[in-house]
Amino acid sequence: MSEERKYDAILFDFDGVLVDSEPIHYQCWNEILVGFGLSLDWDAWCANCIGVSDRTMLRRMCASVPAIDVETLYATYPRKHARFRQLMEERMPFFEGVLELFQSLDDYSLAIVTSSGRDEVEPILIKAGLMPFLKAAVYGGDVERVKPEPDPYLRAAELLGAKRPLVVEDSDAGEASGRAAGFDVLRVKDSAEVPAALRIRITRK
Repeated sequence: MSEERKYDAILFDFDGVLVDSEPIHYQCWNEILVGFGLSLDWDAWCANCIGVSDRTMLRRMCASVPAIDVETLYATYPRKHARFRQLMEERMPFFEGVLELFQSLDDYSLAIVTSSGRDEVEPILIKAGLMPFLKAAVYGGDVERVKPEPDPYLRAAELLGAKRPLVVEDSDAGEASGRAAGFDVLRVKDSAEVPAALRIRITRK
């Protein structure tokens, strides 16, 4: 790898970075909540439920819909999980050109760093043809402390042997995690921004 290259690895978040999955998570939980006669506002979801662990997300969701407690909602998680996987595999909501982008990054070590579970993420990565490009993955449950703590990104860098990774994130919790690890962070608003924003960042001197 060239000594002039600013970064030696790129660490991608999954939800909101590689895939536009938040509307699918939101749809799945609202399908659950309707059975309780409840619904969750999209703005409340965006403000409280993105980029954090499932337990934290559920606690925040219950704060928005206080008629239901955390344990009752958590008991429905397997049903939500199955529905999410179904919709993700049907829609494959990756940004356009994701495979070509990964192919163009062959000078970098690539990793996924997500709070989502392996069985939610890995089948989608395999179906999209992205797994061969990834040298490491850190899923929810792989570290004791999740985002916004630095542990997920520190673990990914350790697995790659990376000294100068670039983190690509869309959430406050994810950005805080990457910065707490001591890494540069490329913050994007949504997955559609990733190809252009990443190319600009990695070519900048």
